[in-house]
Amino acid sequence: MAAPKVTLYYDIVSPFAWIAFKILRDSPTFSKCDITFVPIFLGGIMKATGNTPPIRIKNKDKWINQERIRWSRYFSVPIAETSPEGFPPNTIAVQRALTAISQQAPEKLVPATEAVWQEFWVKGDGKATQPEVFGPLFEKILGASQAKAVIEAANGPEIKARLSANTQQAYDSGAFGLPWFECTNSKGEKEGFWGIDHLGQVVDFLGLDRSLNRGFRAVL
Repeated sequence: MAAPKVTLYYDIVSPFAWIAFKILRDSPTFSKCDITFVPIFLGGIMKATGNTPPIRIKNKDKWINQERIRWSRYFSVPIAETSPEGFPPNTIAVQRALTAISQQAPEKLVPATEAVWQEFWVKGDGKATQPEVFGPLFEKILGASQAKAVIEAANGPEIKARLSANTQQAYDSGAFGLPWFECTNSKGEKEGFWGIDHLGQVVDFLGLDRSLNRGFRAVL
């Protein structure tokens, strides 16, 4: 039978996408899955669906900060106790840059993405989504010349169109927020799942072993 497949659509701004990313990468539960990470622009999804950012909803803004800490503890994912200064930032620059990496050096997308997330959601640097911060991070992973090429490409029409297409792809698959999981089980059946609190449903749909990670005791 074919290996279960998971596509995670993500934007650096989402703490829950960060938690999902770490679980998919590190948990033995997902070790036999084919996993694809696709950078999108969350602002585009919110606009397309008419969704309201949680931080703009009274009471939910406080609740969501507590919720991300709860889930990070369940799965032992490092995360800052307080949101980065200036949260939420505009992430269009870093998402375009990550999209450029996915096209020019796809094998470097995961470490580059994790480096920015570590800076933003673990160290709490509110400027991590800006070129002056993520540029040097990319240099360490890609080398100076390739990092420069990526930054330049990120401002070009091809990469801008690619990010828009990624975002449209997520929307077409049903996304209205992040994290959004597009899953295909060993039978070839496909379904979409939203939110870190539905990760247990992802595991069950894919026929994976919950017992390999204690954090799944907290999810449906």
